[in-house]
Formats: sequence, C-alpha cells, structure tokens
Amino acid sequence: MRQHVNQAKGFTLIELLVVLVILGSLIGIAVLSVGIAGPGRELHNEAERLAGLIGVLAEEAVLDNQEYGLLLSREAYQVLRYDSTKQAWQALSNKPHQLPAWAQLSVELEGTALELPAAEGEEPSKTTLVPQLLLLSSGEISPFRLLLGERRADGLRLQLVSDGFQLPKVESEQPAGRRQ
Repeated sequence: MRQHVNQAKGFTLIELLVVLVILGSLIGIAVLSVGIAGPGRELHNEAERLAGLIGVLAEEAVLDNQEYGLLLSREAYQVLRYDSTKQAWQALSNKPHQLPAWAQLSVELEGTALELPAAEGEEPSKTTLVPQLLLLSSGEISPFRLLLGERRADGLRLQLVSDGFQLPKVESEQPAGRRQ
C-alpha cells in the first residue's frame, strides 16, 4: 500500500507576518534616515547646531580669555572674535553659515526685538562687523531669545533662550496666547 501524504508547499501565516514586520521596520528606518520626515527635523538639527555652537563658544571664551560674538542676519549667522590689538571684531570664517532657504532667524535681546538685516551676497566691510550676541571671557552671555522657524505662517518655530548665565536649550515656541 502506498501512503499518500498530502503536504502543501508554501509559507505559513506566521512566516508571512514575520517577513511583513521586517519589511515594515526596514522601510521605516529608510524613511527616517533619508529625512523624508519633513523640514521640521532639519529645523531641529539647525537649532541644535546653533545651541551647540553657543555652548562651545562660551567655553572657549572662558578658556582662551577671548571675547566671541555672533553676527546674525535673517538667513545666516557668523562667529566673530574680538582682536584687542586691532580693537575690532574679526570673522573666524570667510562666509557665514546659511540657513535653509525655507528657514528664518529672529532675535530678542533683553526683551527687545532686533531688526536683523537680510543676508546679502556681498561681504560687509571689515569695520562694520559688530555682533548682536556676546560671549564674554567672564562667562557671561548676552541675555537673548533666538527664534528659528519656517517662513510659512503655520510652520514650526523653535526657540533658544538664555538668561545671560545659562546655556540655551532648544524648545518649541509657544503661541503668544498660550504662554503661562
């Protein structure tokens, strides 16, 4: 007698589910690493970069006994160092760090909003370099509130706030009507 064993060739439901979970995880990782998550992620990275730069400059100012500053415009920022021999601010790099085209920067010093110039294609003359934010060798920082946001009205807005002694941290800006 012949035994007839009916074995189906194919995949079980569990095997198919495991493959779908693995594929979903890989696609999720790919989407996040490419940055398809939108400009909010890039804006947060820019804000973290600026907060990190301020922290490094504050430490350098104390360690090197140098005065540093940030020259801000609506689309860019540049690091300056005070040269006591020339009694003038000198740029540390040839060109400022440009923000993405869809982002803008604004600043309040000691509660007063400053009108930032638009970044121009030409370099300003060396005598006009005067920073808005100061990072002093005494450890003090200009009290400020930097707002970094998307240009569109309903876009994400992030803020960096310092009371003059503490380093800023990146926070989401609260709408004017919701402040507590």
